[in-house]
Amino acid sequence: MESRKRTGYRGTGPGAITPDGCAVELYSRLPVGDEPDIIAEAVRADAHLLELGCEVGRMTHPLVERGLTVTAVDESREMLDRVRGARTVCAPIEDLVLGETFDVVMLASFLVHAGDVEVRRGLLRACVEHLAEGGCVLIQREGEGWHTGLPRERVDPGGFTVRILSSEPVEEGVRAVHAEYEFPDATWTQTFRSRPLSRRQFEDALAEAGLRVDAYLTEDQTWVRAVTTV
Repeated sequence: MESRKRTGYRGTGPGAITPDGCAVELYSRLPVGDEPDIIAEAVRADAHLLELGCEVGRMTHPLVERGLTVTAVDESREMLDRVRGARTVCAPIEDLVLGETFDVVMLASFLVHAGDVEVRRGLLRACVEHLAEGGCVLIQREGEGWHTGLPRERVDPGGFTVRILSSEPVEEGVRAVHAEYEFPDATWTQTFRSRPLSRRQFEDALAEAGLRVDAYLTEDQTWVRAVTTV
C-alpha cells in the first residue's frame, strides 16, 4: 500500500526518508533501550504480538529473540525490508484490517501523541479491532516535561548525540518538534507534530476508544498496559 504524505512531518539526511520524517538508515543505527524487557515482563512468554509502527525492527528483533511471535506493521516498505524473524505487513496503521486478533497489540514510539486527533483515533481503533478477548494493548507515551527545558542533548554511549532542539506551538494543543541526530559520519534531522497529553487527557483518549489503563508499567508512566472496557 502506498504511504501517505503527512503535513508538518519532514526529515533530512542520507538515505530514504519515510512520510513521517523518519530516516531508515538512522533508525537502523539507533540502539534499543530497555523497552523489550518492559514488554516481555508485561505479557505471556508465548504471546502473539501485533507491533504497530515497527520501523526497522529495533524492538521486533529482541522480542522475537525472547520467544514472542510478532507480526510487524509499518507503512514504509524501506523500513520493513530490514525486519527479520517476523511476519511483516506494509500498511498505514489507521487503515489496517487484518481480519485476525492478537494477544498483545503494541503502539510504541509515542504514536499515541499524533498531532491529528483523527489519526490518533484511528491508531487506537486499530489496537482495539485487532485485540483478542482477554488481551492487552501496550502503549508508549511521552514523559512528564518532555516538551520543556529545550534545547537539550544526550550523548549516547554508542558515540552519537541526540538533540531535541525545539518544540513550538503550531495550533491549539499541537507542537512542532525538531530533533537532530549527529553521528561522526552523518547527521539526520526530523520534524514532527506532537499533541502533548496529560495523564487525564491520555486516559480520556483511551476511554473514547473503549480502553482503560490496567497498569502503568514504568515509574515514569511512559509505558502503559491497557485493556478493553467491555
